[in-house]
Amino acid sequence: MLSQFDSTPDRSEFWSFKWQKYAGREDIIPCWVADTEYQCAAPILEALRKQTDYGVLGYSLPAQHEPANTAVQRWLKDKHDWTVNSDWIVWNPGVVPAFNVAIKAYAKAGDKVLVQSPNYPPLLAAPGLNQCERVDIPTILEGERWTIDFDALETAAADPACSLMILCNPMNPVGSVMSQAEIDKISDICVRHNVALCSDEIHCDLILDEHAKHIPAGRVEQLAERSVTLMAASKTFNVAGLGTSFAIIPDATMRRQFIQAAAGIVPWANVMGLVATAAAFTRCDDWLAEQITYLRSNRDYLIERINAIDGLRVVPSAATFLAWVDASGLGVSDVQKWCEERGVGPSPGRDFGAPAFFRINFGCSRAMLTDILDRLSQ
Repeated sequence: MLSQFDSTPDRSEFWSFKWQKYAGREDIIPCWVADTEYQCAAPILEALRKQTDYGVLGYSLPAQHEPANTAVQRWLKDKHDWTVNSDWIVWNPGVVPAFNVAIKAYAKAGDKVLVQSPNYPPLLAAPGLNQCERVDIPTILEGERWTIDFDALETAAADPACSLMILCNPMNPVGSVMSQAEIDKISDICVRHNVALCSDEIHCDLILDEHAKHIPAGRVEQLAERSVTLMAASKTFNVAGLGTSFAIIPDATMRRQFIQAAAGIVPWANVMGLVATAAAFTRCDDWLAEQITYLRSNRDYLIERINAIDGLRVVPSAATFLAWVDASGLGVSDVQKWCEERGVGPSPGRDFGAPAFFRINFGCSRAMLTDILDRLSQ
């Protein structure tokens, strides 16, 4: 029986950001931007149709959109064992605006902001956009798993000029999920050095490792009063184009600072995104379970194929639909060019701060993934 995820709709005529990069070039398969190639779950599409059939698309204040807020509370309790009050939820038009707002709220010009490296480009750019200095905390490989260099984190956090850390968990691009011990270390360092934490957890519902468990930052007792946790349905349910995410901010003072920093600049999350989030977080559990199974199979197939190619190496992603491929063994000066010459368009590692790597999005049909890997194997 074919899975619903075996179908990859043609996106070339629908102004997809991912596919527009290579528009007119049928010789290259795009596999870079972090959205999947799957149609949304039926309940989400049904909810969106109901809203458009209603025919009025006026203002909807996110805080007053009871179905979306109730859905977030239900989801966090059911999936992450986290009971949140409705007034902790602050809606945003995406996690990228949200972590830029966090910098404005909790750091002043000239402060140092800690960021894992490698990391996805908007997060790397955020401190500089807000007149702060970015301090990279290296990601290191321990066996078959990437993790943070905690010695470097301890040293950097001890600097009195450091006011904020932006965590990415699960980690993009390397795909690791922070363990309880790692979260506890981060918590301890942030508390001892008075560093606020903004945790980007947009991939937290895409855990592929059956032994891994996502731990929301704001659920940790020590972090509750000094953290902002960013989440969304966007990556999990392929609704990123609807521009809707949310921050969970338990501490009233931090919440006020965040809202004030966004005031007059950051727009509300839009009504279609709220409708999609409400449907995703209440009616799509079975769809997500099937997607996780499909992605897990794709990941395992990719690892087998990539590690059979001379000069390439990849370690298993515990989460996300992204694979971080080490191409240093190729001995080429331009890794992205090497991929594109073979008809594959991944995310360039240089954009993440690691030019010897590239990132492949395996959130697609097995047939499309096979085509990508066949081309890389040439």
